[in-house]
Amino acid sequence: MRIATFNANSIRSRLPILLQWLVDHQPDVLGIQETKVQDVDFPKEAFEAAGYHVSFKGEKSYNGVALISKSEPQNVRFGFNDGGPADETRLIRAVVDGISVVNTYVPQGRAVDHVMYRYKLNWYARLRKLFEKEYTADQPLAWIGDINIAVEPLDVSNPQNKKNDPCFHIDAHNAFLETCAFGFEDVFRNHHPGEELYSFFDYRVKDAVQRNIGWRIDYILATAPLAEKSVDCLIDVEPRLKEKPSDHTFMMADFDV
Repeated sequence: MRIATFNANSIRSRLPILLQWLVDHQPDVLGIQETKVQDVDFPKEAFEAAGYHVSFKGEKSYNGVALISKSEPQNVRFGFNDGGPADETRLIRAVVDGISVVNTYVPQGRAVDHVMYRYKLNWYARLRKLFEKEYTADQPLAWIGDINIAVEPLDVSNPQNKKNDPCFHIDAHNAFLETCAFGFEDVFRNHHPGEELYSFFDYRVKDAVQRNIGWRIDYILATAPLAEKSVDCLIDVEPRLKEKPSDHTFMMADFDV
């Protein structure tokens, strides 16, 4: 089973790249973030024509999540149900081929002194409570998406300059790890210990991909019953080099299930 994640930064703008990637890599499940399109304008037919089921929730110009799968997803749900902001365009979850998949677009935080940074920290805490309420660590569960944290120094270029960045600050680091303590393993890091490989390359940095200047803020995390079946996990930087790319690229993991 191949599980993948991709922050599209506008799904309609990246549709040619996305459709070609589906043909080339044949994922069983692809979680997409930042679709940036209201539901009525989502290019559903293009994915169905490619042989995929697609579930989505979006809004104009901001946020938006989708799950694309070869098999029909079961028990599709959006957002939180804890009484706080539902954030349905940031969280989608379903069961695909017996595997529970949670796809998230975690808030970026803007700045460590911004109200959205506090919101981000609370978002991780709310997600941990959702996992505790709806799942168990001894079931096969994947948490994927743009998690908006570089958890270790090797996950970002020039980490010494990023200490006050909302995607590298110690409080965000701890909030993310507290959520992971539910029972998640970093599948990519299991296969690539010590390697400085990135999934996000800022448009403003000239030749960022070629110079390997970026962030690893996209993740495929899995509970032990699923993580122990992973046979590979990689970041595919080729789409980031295409015409009109997203600033993120694809990550995918294969599981022998």
